[in-house]
Amino acid sequence: MSSAYAEIVKGLSDNDVLELFPEVIPLKKRPNTHSSDSSAEDAKDKVFFGHDDEQIRLMNENCIVLDWNDEAIGAGTKKLCHLMSNIEKGLLHRAFSVFLFNERGELLLQQRASEKITFPDLWTNTCCSHPLCVDDELGVDGSLAEKVQGAINAAVRKLEHELGIPQSETRTRGRFHFLNRIHYMAPSNEPWGEHEIDYILFYRLCKGQELSVAPNVNEVRDSKWVSAEQLKQMFSDPNLKFTPWFKLICESYLFQWWEQLSDLSKVENDPRIHRML
Repeated sequence: MSSAYAEIVKGLSDNDVLELFPEVIPLKKRPNTHSSDSSAEDAKDKVFFGHDDEQIRLMNENCIVLDWNDEAIGAGTKKLCHLMSNIEKGLLHRAFSVFLFNERGELLLQQRASEKITFPDLWTNTCCSHPLCVDDELGVDGSLAEKVQGAINAAVRKLEHELGIPQSETRTRGRFHFLNRIHYMAPSNEPWGEHEIDYILFYRLCKGQELSVAPNVNEVRDSKWVSAEQLKQMFSDPNLKFTPWFKLICESYLFQWWEQLSDLSKVENDPRIHRML
């Protein structure tokens, strides 16, 4: 049974979204750039009071604003898409979550940096971010295969930005697997939150391969490789806090998928959008 909030989101047409959020740039008029122009006034916005300058700058990145069916409507800044005042009206964007496994089947976790504007200091999966409203991350032809490839392109970019993993290594030393899409909404620290259709990507290193990991301290406070059992132990520790999407994925799918890591053919490429609203 759909929630009242789900019905609000489902009922929004493209025109409704563009009227409700005039800052969204329609798809045909999008600048096709990673970020919108910023100004000195952005840093003075009260929602950014006390926040890190680099993280404020990243709030100008152009996320992909979506309708209920994961079809792109236009470009909206990361700031626009993550304010709860907009999320409560139904503003939705695309995201991805990478789960990176080494040859031993261990998962790389990260603890988000204290400087992060949303969900600071929380433990989460390897990398969580957003495809941007640019040709190589959007999936221009609208097919699921192209959208998945766009999410993978964004993941390669962000694995380098957050964890220092060279793009050349990511592209040659392992393989991405698209599992499914989840649709969820979660408040963060006031006034921020998330409302995303999140592409779940597993990445498995090839036999005998390793990645160079050198976390960006402005993005990542800590990182560690864990087995499934070690992750379950972390969840039982009341002193550790986790991002809401990571908990949702773990509770619904992760440990069953982890058991099939050697052959994901039965669980990958699910075309459905799994609603968790």
